[in-house]
Amino acid sequence: MNAYQQKWIDLLSSAQIKNWNISAIGEDILIELSDDTRVTSVLENLPEVIAAMSLDITVPKERLKFVLQNGHEHNEYILNPTDADLNTARND
Repeated sequence: MNAYQQKWIDLLSSAQIKNWNISAIGEDILIELSDDTRVTSVLENLPEVIAAMSLDITVPKERLKFVLQNGHEHNEYILNPTDADLNTARND
């Protein structure tokens, strides 16, 4: 686990958001939501929440993927994406 990931886990855990289970999954962060929480609704507000919370993090920024899931939905949000993350061109 890198220092940036650990800071985010600590920050999110200290927020004590009801029904969020936050843990490391490799170099990413897994946020497990209750089945009655819509992942897409959380994802809509996540960029603003992350931006506000990031002011409390002073360690160097790294790529970090937040994996949000409940029993029905799964989605991801990447903070500080790399060039590989931004390359969405497909050769179909």
